[in-house]
Formats: sequence, structure tokens, C-alpha cells
Amino acid sequence: MKLSARGRHSMEAMFDLAIHYGEGPILIRDIAMRRRISEQYLAQLFIPLRIAGLVRSVRGANGGFVLAKEPSEIRLSEVVRATEGSTAPSECVDDARVCWKGEHCVTRQVWAQIKQATDGILDSLTLADMVERWRQSGVPEVPEEEGLLSA
Repeated sequence: MKLSARGRHSMEAMFDLAIHYGEGPILIRDIAMRRRISEQYLAQLFIPLRIAGLVRSVRGANGGFVLAKEPSEIRLSEVVRATEGSTAPSECVDDARVCWKGEHCVTRQVWAQIKQATDGILDSLTLADMVERWRQSGVPEVPEEEGLLSA
């Protein structure tokens, strides 16, 4: 499975919200700046995340987005499913009717194993796990670039 830019950027945005969990609503503008993602593109990515119940929008002067659940309750698989759909490397895994060989296809069995392994990893990790890995790494939230230090 290869994540599209949509999936990667959605994961980055959710990771950013997890880092700042408990600080109140976060503006898309701030996430976009920290993650170096277009603000307009990021706004579009929040639509399926909101529909999936992973984020909430807060209106008003102090509005923005917050995680709809604690970071420890949001599995990476939920983020990927909301933005990418199935993790199957071939559409025949989810629908055997796509291929004339159907259930008897040996390569389909391999693709199904790949999907199962990918799903197992994504199901086993939460946003809280990502935040913990990041904290242990000592890597700054936003690296310095071209002599400018981003907030």
C-alpha cells in the first residue's frame, strides 16, 4: 500500500492535533504552518476526518479543530480509512468479483496477507503512540529550515 499525499498530510494534521491535545481548538492556519501544508488543502482534508468522527470543529473567536477523542483512543487505521479507504494493495482483495479468478487466485491471497499485515500495524498504533515516539526521539516539532525557526 502506498499512502497518497492526502493520507500522509491527514496523518500529519492528526499528529499535530495530538501533540497539542488539551490546549483547546487549534487553527488550521497554525497546523498548516507547522506541517508545511497548504491551508486550503488542509481544510479539505478535515472534511472526511470530521465525518469519521475523529475531529470536531469549534466555531467562534477561539475556534478551530480538536480531536473528537483522546489521542489514545484514535487508531492510525481510523485516520487511514477516513482519508484513503481500504489498505488493500489491489481492489480484488475487497471484492473477489473484480478478477475472473476470484477466490482461487494465488496472488490475491498474497495481496490479502499484505492488507492483513498493514491493518494489524495500523490497528495496533494510536495517535498517543506517535506522540510518545516523537517525544522519545528528541526531534523538534518543526525543524529549522533555511535559517528560520518556526513556532
